[in-house]
Amino acid sequence: MTVAGRVGIDMVPFGRVRDLVRDGPLLARMLSPEEIELSHGTEGPDIPGIAGRLAAKEAVFKLFHAPGQTLPWRGIEILTADGGWPVVRLAGRAAELAERAGIEDISVSITHDDPCAVAVAFTACDPHNRSADGSDRH
Repeated sequence: MTVAGRVGIDMVPFGRVRDLVRDGPLLARMLSPEEIELSHGTEGPDIPGIAGRLAAKEAVFKLFHAPGQTLPWRGIEILTADGGWPVVRLAGRAAELAERAGIEDISVSITHDDPCAVAVAFTACDPHNRSADGSDRH
């Protein structure tokens, strides 16, 4: 079997996140309750952590090759593994888009340093089962 890789990358400025934190309802539409809990420390919102999560969500979405689709913000969750590294959990429309693209497993790496966070998402997929737009090739 031939396996092809896909890479997505995105960058989110901390200033954008500060604006989102001020507008709480908008941030709540972008992060799941579990992500919001993970993104708040004893000092308040973790601006670099939130920026990293948002960048990772956008990087993951780029893997789907889904032109014309809007990013399913809460369907792509960036959670934290026991070792502290980011893990991706897909649900709803995000899971459907990944399935159409032939994507089963996604790895994410996040880094942040003032003034922004950068995330890279990687996946391997079988190009023989899916077309570039994610539709079946039968």
